[in-house]
Amino acid sequence: MGSPGDHGHGSATPAGRGETHPAGRGDIVNSGYGETPPAGRGEMLDIARIMHDIPHRHPFLMIDRIIGLVRNQEAVGIKNVSINEHFFAGHFPSHPVMPGVLIIEAMAQTSAALVVETLGGDAAGKLVYFMSVESAKFRRPVMPGDQLHVHVVKQRQRGNVWKFNGVARVDGVIVAEATYAAMIMDRVPATNGAADGT
Repeated sequence: MGSPGDHGHGSATPAGRGETHPAGRGDIVNSGYGETPPAGRGEMLDIARIMHDIPHRHPFLMIDRIIGLVRNQEAVGIKNVSINEHFFAGHFPSHPVMPGVLIIEAMAQTSAALVVETLGGDAAGKLVYFMSVESAKFRRPVMPGDQLHVHVVKQRQRGNVWKFNGVARVDGVIVAEATYAAMIMDRVPATNGAADGT
């Protein structure tokens, strides 16, 4: 899913039917959100810590590791994109491209872990609901074998509503960016066999 012209993120044009590929992926795009934090800055969260912090699980856990986490400021989520991802079976079978909406989801999950690490205490496992996504742009396709670096920076917080800027990169090249707001909420116990909403 996505918008037309995102070179594969949202276009429904199968490969080989007039699709044009973007220019070389080696050009660096300046997003205005700043570069990825220098190596060694901040904390690292492994997958066990991420799964402690946020409720997402396979096949919808979009972050493998977090680096450069500075509480109440920023973090970088890392996603190793494999051909075995469930979404590649249908998006698209002959031309696998990671859906742009899942890159935005990776931003949200990185932000959620940052919020939990910032709040501490009993914040772990709380649900994060999107409230808005603004200025989303998809600049390059993300394909199997890519390593996605998702840099999120806190813009502001008002109560349980947090706003972030997110920039996703592959090999230092910006592939997507967005500004988004999310609400942090407690889990609602399931009743009559109903599952929690996320």
